[in-house]
Amino acid sequence: MFSVKTTSLKAILLLGSAIVISSCGSSKYAATEKIYKEKTKEFAKIITSTPPVGQLYDTLNPTNQQWIGSVNFGVRKPNFVILHHTAQDSLAQTVKTFHSTRAGTSAHYVVSRDGKVVQMVNDYLRSNHAGVSKWGKDTDLNSSSIGIELDNNGTTDIWTDAQINSLIKLLTTLKKKYNIPTANFIGHSDIAPKRKPDPNKFPWKKLALKGFGFWYNDILKNPPANFDTTNALKLMGYDTSDIGATITAFKRHFIQTDITPKLTPVDILVLYNVYTKY
Repeated sequence: MFSVKTTSLKAILLLGSAIVISSCGSSKYAATEKIYKEKTKEFAKIITSTPPVGQLYDTLNPTNQQWIGSVNFGVRKPNFVILHHTAQDSLAQTVKTFHSTRAGTSAHYVVSRDGKVVQMVNDYLRSNHAGVSKWGKDTDLNSSSIGIELDNNGTTDIWTDAQINSLIKLLTTLKKKYNIPTANFIGHSDIAPKRKPDPNKFPWKKLALKGFGFWYNDILKNPPANFDTTNALKLMGYDTSDIGATITAFKRHFIQTDITPKLTPVDILVLYNVYTKY
């Protein structure tokens, strides 16, 4: 949790006037900026109302509940970072999609191919990026994570140096600011193996070497004879209700050259060595 300071309420109030950085403040996005500010003002009203509205445990006997505000509190913080590819052809197309109420999707950040980082949702707010997903016992990753979309249509393994370098800088900031565990930098396919393939053909090893997620060592240790691969995947965080989809998701992250839904002897070696780090 956040360290408690008397300025916590002030930080919450700032949500009501939060704005998107960089070019998003220009007249080109005036209409969507207005909507963003109106929505954050409504959230600010909810947070600052005392007693809180709609939080009675017994509406039939409201007098049995009393409000006495504590001085020790802070805003909730994200505990995961989920990486995606946009599956679209440009940064502009993705921004347009995230402005569509019909699409209903969003992310906290979008990292363009040229390295430009666009923030679209305040870190402390919930964006709609994870969908139906699960990691460990967490079934609401939208509420516990920061979503980062990488400008990539999903059909290429070309990730520019500018894009990855900007991503690493962003992850460095987020990890330090919110004390996010190394294990909690994962992909959309990891948390939604039945539905999502993204980010596809992504350089996870490069990120792991920088402290964002785990990777296996060059020298692989043999697992014990009774090594349970399904249980290992489950303990790492994967939803194993569809083991074929789970194996594909694991291999999409750690193997990449083969994503068939069956573990080979080499895959099992990799799984064991990654699992021990978790």
